[in-house]
Amino acid sequence: MKAVRLRTEYLKNPLGIDIKHPRLMWNCENGVKQTAYQIVTEKWDSGKVTSAAMRAEYPEELTDREHVTWRVRLWDENDEPGDWSEAFFEMGISEWSAKWITGNYTVNKKERYPVDCFRKAFSVKKELAKARLYITACGLYEAKLGKNRVGDFVMAPGYTDYRKRVQYQTYDVTELIVKGENELTVQLADGWYRGSCGANGIVNQYGTETKLLAQLELTFDDGSMQTVSTDESWSWSNDGPIRFADNKDGEIVEAFRTPFYHGTAKVTSHKVRPTCSNNVPVKEHERLKPTLITTPSGKTVLDFGQNIQGYISFSLQASAGQRIFLRFGEMLDKDGEFTQKNIQLANRGKTTPLQQVDYTCGEGLNEYKTTFAVFGFQYVLVETLVTFMPEDFTAHAVYSDLERTGWFKSSNELLNKFFEATVWSAKDNHLDIPTDCPTRERHGWTGDAQLFFNSASYLFCFAPFARKYLHDVYDWQKKNGRLPHIAPEGGSDFYMWTMNGSVGWSDVGVLIPWRFAEIFSDESVLREYYDGMAKYARFMEKRIGKNMPIFSKKVRLPKEAKPYFVNRGQSYGEWAEPVEIGGGFRWQDFVNPHPEVSTAYTAYIMRLMAQIAEKLGHSEDAKEFSAYAEGCKKAYRELVKTPDYSLDTDRQAQLVRPLYMELLDEKQTEYAKKRLIEALEHYGWRLGTGFLSTPLILYVLADYDLDAAYRLLENEELPGWLSMPKQGATTIWESWEGPNSQAGVASLNHYSKGAVVEWLFSTMCGIQVNGENHFIIKPQPGGHFTFAEAEYQSVFGIVKSGWKRDVDKTVYSVSVPANTTAELILPDGRKQTLSAGEYNI
Repeated sequence: MKAVRLRTEYLKNPLGIDIKHPRLMWNCENGVKQTAYQIVTEKWDSGKVTSAAMRAEYPEELTDREHVTWRVRLWDENDEPGDWSEAFFEMGISEWSAKWITGNYTVNKKERYPVDCFRKAFSVKKELAKARLYITACGLYEAKLGKNRVGDFVMAPGYTDYRKRVQYQTYDVTELIVKGENELTVQLADGWYRGSCGANGIVNQYGTETKLLAQLELTFDDGSMQTVSTDESWSWSNDGPIRFADNKDGEIVEAFRTPFYHGTAKVTSHKVRPTCSNNVPVKEHERLKPTLITTPSGKTVLDFGQNIQGYISFSLQASAGQRIFLRFGEMLDKDGEFTQKNIQLANRGKTTPLQQVDYTCGEGLNEYKTTFAVFGFQYVLVETLVTFMPEDFTAHAVYSDLERTGWFKSSNELLNKFFEATVWSAKDNHLDIPTDCPTRERHGWTGDAQLFFNSASYLFCFAPFARKYLHDVYDWQKKNGRLPHIAPEGGSDFYMWTMNGSVGWSDVGVLIPWRFAEIFSDESVLREYYDGMAKYARFMEKRIGKNMPIFSKKVRLPKEAKPYFVNRGQSYGEWAEPVEIGGGFRWQDFVNPHPEVSTAYTAYIMRLMAQIAEKLGHSEDAKEFSAYAEGCKKAYRELVKTPDYSLDTDRQAQLVRPLYMELLDEKQTEYAKKRLIEALEHYGWRLGTGFLSTPLILYVLADYDLDAAYRLLENEELPGWLSMPKQGATTIWESWEGPNSQAGVASLNHYSKGAVVEWLFSTMCGIQVNGENHFIIKPQPGGHFTFAEAEYQSVFGIVKSGWKRDVDKTVYSVSVPANTTAELILPDGRKQTLSAGEYNI
């Protein structure tokens, strides 16, 4: 038996982490059961440890810069040792000799500035053993040693609330240093720090002075060191080719320019000490080539065939001064013309996002790739007199380096396309934070993040990304326990502040840690965030039994129910139900407390918090939260007896929510199940749920009427999941109507409705992680499908489950990874415990 897929805190050979006792992780290959392991490093030898665990905490104290190579070997079920496997990790730094520097000019916050260019020349006279560059910025940076770009992290250092947390990166630059003269140059742009944020492109959200911090450490063969750090000795100018850079609006580039570095950098400060992200980097991924379209009006458009988040590069011959103007968009309008109307907002004469590149050529060969902006696009409008061919252009998809872990295929081609569209939307909306869309808002909406978490965790190795995002969420938390509806908050309009604390959104701080612990069998996040989670639960407690002045609806409830009824706190409610169901958007949807949704989610979160508290040994907290959970559940049962919130409704969400959260008594439950089927019948078996309940409805239906679940899944009409690929969507739409929605103002790249893919793994194919080294495999065939199959690279290994229907039988295929077991539960009730291996049943 051999250890494979070695990881340190879910990361492959991470360079620059700051976790003091990281966990070393692996999967098993060959053999059936791991009976023991041994881990050896230069400082530590675990000896032979009798255990089936595929992770172990590194027990030694770690110091800054320490490089640890760790080797692991395993003993199998026959007590035979296997071959050694090897991986490494390296610690970052906690103290900096470098100084923050900035451009040497006075900032007017009403103006925008060219990209800053910094330079430091240095000599290397000894034989080099290793070199590390530690670097970060308030803004976005790109570093080069000589002519070579440092690393492949783009949009670095990533997105945080820079007032609370600044991430730095560690690069191995040993191969980029030459003996003799060297030059380190860095470009610095506004990024999220000073550039456009949010739907209205608000600037200066985290500060007005962009700044750079860099520390290059050279270690020589003789053990001596040389450090090159940012300080007042660095040269500076802002006369380089990038005259304007904004992560949403784009770039203005004058290719004939070269920075002269005629000035010197100015030393400044930043009160936040940089820390490691312990996360995956943002990188370029797929490269796409276009076809050329000429629109009815004669415009030239490049069609890349796939809606992506990213940017463009080109290589072509031109004359000095010729201009290439590019605009990026998701769609063509009903007349076949390029448009950006579905992604742009216009307010007080300002239109955002512009999503454009204005490039002025130099003489001869012009090679360009966007540096400090990303766009959501499939189409690029090209306006130029330069002669070009479509193959001169390349689109680069840009997103966090999430390792793919989930695959699905079925006999329904529309469902397969929907699944792949969801994968694309997930990629396009995970650039260091989970965003709603890569075009208009680009906000880190917490509601989107929580409802898609399980799907993301099937599709990708999502643990380090989720852990980083939880930092963003809890960096925002207020003293009273309130959690955000957007994190980081940059670009949030002032009037939206009161939406912080909204149920279904701010509950992210409880829901993600809880689900993280389940799917990764890892309680570390529960322990790390428990105090903040408990503070949030007590923030919720303060709203229980109270009414909101002016906007709360008057609801008559029995005396014993009133103390647990939640009718206070602005919230989004179900959000975005189809117009025929919910009545469309109204401003009141922002200011009303939505008592049905609020009481339900309060009961649900309190129940989860009681379980979490009990699991972690906080017994008194568990009693407190459990009492509130029971009280809110009883209040909810009384609420649904009132006319305005009756279970006798065609609002599917109002039936799905209490059934999923188990809030009803036995009689109410049976009625709600029956009434949900009637509601679906009345709506032609189309989806009538909104934002919060769409991911839940198939779970609810499959629990008592599997045929109904499949009938809803297979619906191809609007509103319905399969209606999108039927209309040619390559990503998931914000609105069911896609290009025809809300007068055409809606993104075509929102992952939230794709959250149903979790059900394809967990129920349709039945793959569920069920504790350490164990799965439940409970496939549930149905509908008109003749086959379905899923593969999941879980934290414990690759597990597969599929089924195929023949005329008179169904064949189930299951693959259980080494050192795990699975309980197979078939639809006829048969159960079988499976050890590692391949099975056809």
